[in-house]
Amino acid sequence: MSIIRTEHVSKSFGKLEVLKDINLTVNAGEVVCIIGPSGAGKSTYLRSLNQLEKITSGKIFIDDQLFLHREKDHTVERVDPATQKKLLLEMGMVFQRFNLFPHKTVLENIMLAPMTVKKMKPEECQALSLDLLARVGLSDKADQYPSRLSGGQQQRVAIARALAMQPKIMLFDEPTSALDPELVGEVLNVMKQLADEGMTMLVVTHEMGFAREVADRVVFMYDGVLAVDAPPKEVFENPENERLRAFLGKVL
Repeated sequence: MSIIRTEHVSKSFGKLEVLKDINLTVNAGEVVCIIGPSGAGKSTYLRSLNQLEKITSGKIFIDDQLFLHREKDHTVERVDPATQKKLLLEMGMVFQRFNLFPHKTVLENIMLAPMTVKKMKPEECQALSLDLLARVGLSDKADQYPSRLSGGQQQRVAIARALAMQPKIMLFDEPTSALDPELVGEVLNVMKQLADEGMTMLVVTHEMGFAREVADRVVFMYDGVLAVDAPPKEVFENPENERLRAFLGKVL
């Protein structure tokens, strides 16, 4: 069963076409990594899935339901508002920046959305949040404020916050790009753990080692085009696409 599927998705900012006819399916339990040079459209594609960007044309399916169909910047069909809210809540997202509330403790940051949006009872929400903090290795930081944490710790809190909504898929938009090199590993280790637990993940990343080791499939994008969709071994050991070979030659 596909968790996310896009058909012929395009996105333009004025005359600049940043996504060109993107067709991609992510099935339940899969880890799909999107790689490619800056400006390839990777983050725009990810943001279009949860409506942070509005596509110009194409179809987005979530849980095998048609979520949105647009053509030439006009909506042709979309789900009703209640279903839209339900499907969007099935996607957790972790950004480059942590975006934690500085005036709330780590625990309060994680509890906020489930209590506000899902109306979860405080005691139930606290138990879930403490469990998630343990999963990301930060049980001892529950009462700390974000300013007292390292960048890697803040990003792990951001992952726990996204998981608190109990999503079916996690979207990661270059989650380690804002971190100092020595902090990258602790975030990637949490993501590897999620993959081992069967979490469906769509990851935009510059971490080629992570993509090679953890991904079921690797997608290569450039100039708004999805050029390659293949297993990691094929992408990294036998790349047939000329642009992919040139890209890997620069980053490996």
